[in-house]
Amino acid sequence: MNPWPDPGQEPGCLPARDPERGAGPGVAVSDRERLARAALTRILEPGDERGGRWLRACGAVELLRRITTRDGAAERLSGMTPKRLEGYRLRAERAEPERDLAAVAALGGRFVCPGDREWPSQLDDLADARPTGLWVRGPRDLRLWALRSVAVVGSRACTPYGSHMAASLGAGLAELGWVVVSGAAFGVDGAAHRGALAVDGATMAVLACGVDVAYPRGHAELIGRMAEQGLVIGELPPSDHPTSRRFILRNRVIAALTRGTVVVEAEYRSGSLVTARSAQRLGRFTMGVPGPATSGLSAGVHELLRGEGILVTDASEVAELVGDIGELAPARRGPVHPRDLLDAVSARVLDALPSRGAVGGRDVARGAGTSIDEALGRLYELHSLGFVERDGDGWRLTPRPTCNGDARRGGT
Repeated sequence: MNPWPDPGQEPGCLPARDPERGAGPGVAVSDRERLARAALTRILEPGDERGGRWLRACGAVELLRRITTRDGAAERLSGMTPKRLEGYRLRAERAEPERDLAAVAALGGRFVCPGDREWPSQLDDLADARPTGLWVRGPRDLRLWALRSVAVVGSRACTPYGSHMAASLGAGLAELGWVVVSGAAFGVDGAAHRGALAVDGATMAVLACGVDVAYPRGHAELIGRMAEQGLVIGELPPSDHPTSRRFILRNRVIAALTRGTVVVEAEYRSGSLVTARSAQRLGRFTMGVPGPATSGLSAGVHELLRGEGILVTDASEVAELVGDIGELAPARRGPVHPRDLLDAVSARVLDALPSRGAVGGRDVARGAGTSIDEALGRLYELHSLGFVERDGDGWRLTPRPTCNGDARRGGT
């Protein structure tokens, strides 16, 4: 099913089949299309659905021409106002796509457009809010890496528990062959990235600024390492700076790009929950790692889990949800004690022995609710298994460390 149905044609726009609108998957995008889209990343804000609708209807080249040419064509776009058009044109004055493309190429990067072979088609689920294009640094194939990726997001001011869980998830998912995606922020994001890198795994950062900007500055080395070994991507052109709104809008890309989102520590008002809600709307898996019930940093996660979020505690549980058939988490159960393997009658006979001292076979039979012969037979079996021992004419429990006793006798 085509996620990009043609809307009503904007007056004077190119027909839907025009090649300037972008090639199909795997078909080379024209130079004019790439330049126009690169320019539009300086003009349209990320997630601008109105601009996305015009882009879809007219194509990048025609939309850029309308914005930059004062022939009255831009004013005829549905929803265009004089104030909005003035803002677009002010931005267009500083758009130098050739220079931006050269700048990212000098870093070993590239600009990926819809229609390129490397374009992750799952981003098309964002419809008119999908990125105009993505600026990319790193040697890996974006489309292939995104096919098997999971987002791990959470609080910037995380606790040691949150940092540990994020790093553990990052390392565990990487070892299972998943690409760990996050936003390179302090706290949970950084811990998840480092966890993946610690096991020589795959990790990708989605930035709310230009891919040549190390933000936060304290993560310059981490971002540089991901650009060398993995991928660093963003919607904004080189040198553009982050803003609070751009962080929020960046989260929709993280949600759409990945198969599922795991939230590790988040307050009620948290950008991580924006990512989770975006993932839910897009039909992706949404998961949360529980924390202490008294922790405000886990309150948002717990609210998520009370809704449609799924509780996870490690990488194997995440992989079971988002992975292919057969990628199952190991069965979870408590320890099996030797007493657990006894049949019901032998267990009753053993329970009939006092914690201290010895008793005769008649007393054991009475306590176990069985015959004397049955009780004696079971006692000899229990003796061979090391549970009981003879004490004169009676029987008593074999002394054991407290931790191996049963709950009735104060053990575990």
